Amino acid sequence: MTNEQIELLTNGIKDLGLIPDEKKVGQLIDYTKLLQKWNKVYSLTAITKTEHIITHHLLDGLTVAPYIAEAQRVIDVGSGMGVPGIVLAVWNPRMQVILLDSNQKKCTFLKQVVIELGLKNVDVVCARVEEYTLAQKFNIVISRAFASGQLFIQLTRHLLADDGYFLAMKSKIDEIVVNCEQIKVKIPGIDDERVLLKCRK
Repeated sequence: MTNEQIELLTNGIKDLGLIPDEKKVGQLIDYTKLLQKWNKVYSLTAITKTEHIITHHLLDGLTVAPYIAEAQRVIDVGSGMGVPGIVLAVWNPRMQVILLDSNQKKCTFLKQVVIELGLKNVDVVCARVEEYTLAQKFNIVISRAFASGQLFIQLTRHLLADDGYFLAMKSKIDEIVVNCEQIKVKIPGIDDERVLLKCRK
């Protein structure tokens, strides 16, 4: 990664109101390299240019960080290639993160990322969300482009603690979901607005 690309990442982190940390930035850079390497075989993302990975994946994932700073347990449903789960786990190593996906190839990639980045706060679960249960519920159930807001809540309700909330990362809101707050967010380097759908149980 070039100095200009690293600067794009660190400036974007600052624009989100976060403080760049050398170790965390290094892990995000390593994650980018792994994603590009594995993408050649596994087709994990259509975004291949380094600058676009920084804006559309890393910084996109980090837009959520201020809204989950106090969370202890988070599950990323339909994690795919690891956004936002990997990015958030890097940024908050005290937070326990589960990456849930039913695709075996994506799970294999995620497990390798966890090993190579040394993410001791992350577990990868390869299962369908409706079949996955755990005694200890999550403070936050999050997804990016997993399903419609209503279906996302319906499929993941059994995973959320009573005092927790759902967070759906959306490019736009084209539905009304009861008991949900719409939070507009700006991703550094991207002109389009994004929306977080925050819903209580």
